[in-house]
Formats: sequence, structure tokens, C-alpha cells
Amino acid sequence: MEQKSIHNNGKIEDKSVVISKVAEKKWYIAITGNHTVNHKSMPTLTEEQIEKEILELHQTVYEKYNYEMTELRPPMGEFSEKSLAVTNNLGYRTVMWSFAYKDWEEKNQPNEKEAIELITKNFHSGEIMLLHANSSTNTNILPEIIKQAREQGYVFESLKNFEE
Repeated sequence: MEQKSIHNNGKIEDKSVVISKVAEKKWYIAITGNHTVNHKSMPTLTEEQIEKEILELHQTVYEKYNYEMTELRPPMGEFSEKSLAVTNNLGYRTVMWSFAYKDWEEKNQPNEKEAIELITKNFHSGEIMLLHANSSTNTNILPEIIKQAREQGYVFESLKNFEE
């Protein structure tokens, strides 16, 4: 299955196949948050550009899936006081991750067995795991990751259960 990056001109349609596969497999996504339209470094943008990056994707997701996003994961984890203030003023909460591994390069995917070992040995309470949807490795191993997490006693919770 060919997957295009959501960052291709910011068209969410490119990810419809991934969203469909997730729904078909009945996988539960703990968070579907905004990641901006063009994946630009937030600290380099003006307030108006930050708003546009967030709101364009917000509107597209709402129109296509009737889903209101309330969390934002800044591209590359880069943020500034200005970007945090704009994000907050738009009603978003900025959320970072506590675990990530190099899975975002579509043409350089990690080995599935090694990825499973790396991910599962790093399970921890309160974890927010960053897995990229464009990763064919992640698509293939996600059921095993969920299974192993549950077998180790972990549960999946919505961030809405932990609102400030």
C-alpha cells in the first residue's frame, strides 16, 4: 500500500487510506491532534502564519471527519513562547511525546523486529508514544505493539482524561 505524506501540500486526502485502515482494524488512536498543514518550524513563523498553519488543518479535519482537534504537536518538536501563546489562544493544548524513534523516513524504514524490541523495552507509565503514520513498519507492527502493551498491563487513555 503506497502512502503519501500528509505534508504533500497539506492535503489530508493523501492520508485517507491510512485513516481507513485504522478504522477497518478497529485500532484505537489515543490522540488525533493537529500537526499543522506544512510541517514548518513554529518559532520561525509570524503569529498570522502560525494561526494559518493550525486553522487550515483544523478546518479540513472538521469538514472531512467532523472531528474537533484540541491538541497540537509542533512539527519537529520546535516551539517558542510566541507559538505556545498563539496555540493556546486558538484553544489548543501543546502536547509533546515521551518516546520516539527514527521512523519518519519512508524510504529508510526500521527493521520490524528491532522496532518492536525498541518500542516495547521503552514502555513506561504516562507514555505518549510518537509513531509516524507514513511508516510502513509502524503500520505492520502496531497490532503487536498494542498487544504487548496490554499484556504488560498498560491501558490506552485519551488525553482528554488528563486535562489541566
